[in-house]
Amino acid sequence: MRKLYTLILTMITLPLLAADDGYSLVWNMDFTGSSLPACWNIETNGDGGGNNELQYYCDRGVSMGVEPTTGKHCLILTATKESYGNRDCTSGRVNTKGKLYYTYGKIEARIKFPQTANGLWPAFWQMGNNYDQVGWPRCGETDIIELGHQNAFAAGTQDRYFNGAMHVGAKWDAVWSEANSVTWSYSVEDTFHIITMYWTPTSIDMFMDHDSHPGLQPYFHANLEPNDDANYNRQVIFGKPNFLIANLAVGGNFPGIFTVNQITALANGPRSMYIDWIRIYQRGDANESFVSNVPSEEIEAEPTAVEQVEADGVKPTKILRDGQLLIQRGGQTYDMQGNSIQ
Repeated sequence: MRKLYTLILTMITLPLLAADDGYSLVWNMDFTGSSLPACWNIETNGDGGGNNELQYYCDRGVSMGVEPTTGKHCLILTATKESYGNRDCTSGRVNTKGKLYYTYGKIEARIKFPQTANGLWPAFWQMGNNYDQVGWPRCGETDIIELGHQNAFAAGTQDRYFNGAMHVGAKWDAVWSEANSVTWSYSVEDTFHIITMYWTPTSIDMFMDHDSHPGLQPYFHANLEPNDDANYNRQVIFGKPNFLIANLAVGGNFPGIFTVNQITALANGPRSMYIDWIRIYQRGDANESFVSNVPSEEIEAEPTAVEQVEADGVKPTKILRDGQLLIQRGGQTYDMQGNSIQ
């Protein structure tokens, strides 16, 4: 997948998003197990991601473990300077393509990004689940957050600079892109932050730390407008099921670094990106969708909801019904808020 960034990094003033009343949790993934949950695919390739990246993605860069400072159990993506597969470093990239995909909702992730300077490019994003059928960029790509751009390295603001973006088009060299970069007032590296995206049929808005700073502006906003050219119809292309992706790239077009010895971020050893949890919320609108092809035991219920239905000490069973995460206990079924349903 190629991403053309030369024209898209701008600063704009954005309106506040309306309150998110009406959203309910439909999927929650807390990475507490010892192995990667079945809804995730580990990508294996050294093709540079269409961006002249330096890493070889493989299972060496993907693990489950504990973030050392907080003790949180996480999905860990690790970049290491080492020779592997004709590349000079390894790293991790995972996706849910074909296993878990959705249309619209509030998507949240709690992530600890590594120190990026110079040369690391961590990202949390999504692409159309029809990627195998139509390829990139026809499937549409939404970059929920990316760190490590060369502008940040040049300005010395790499710990506070990040962006959101969207890409779509007829072919790799004819891509419509929209992005917004921001320089935050505080560091977003080396500590956990909650990233939130609101995706509706008419717009996309992205927030950093919306939980602790509800008055902050979205760092990215885009209107999903129709277009007579089917290859650029944002309303249609970004109105289809998407799957999740998380990766830690090394070098390439975005950081503007193309040799491993210039990757100063790895000079003193490996660097890791930690994902504590990912959640998807929806409002039950007719145009929403959520599909999970993994067994019900792979779906992790929100702790507060589990506590509500474990009052009598009976362990609940978590199931998916019509795309909704439910809890069963003692012959009764509950939603994620602990309300009894039929």
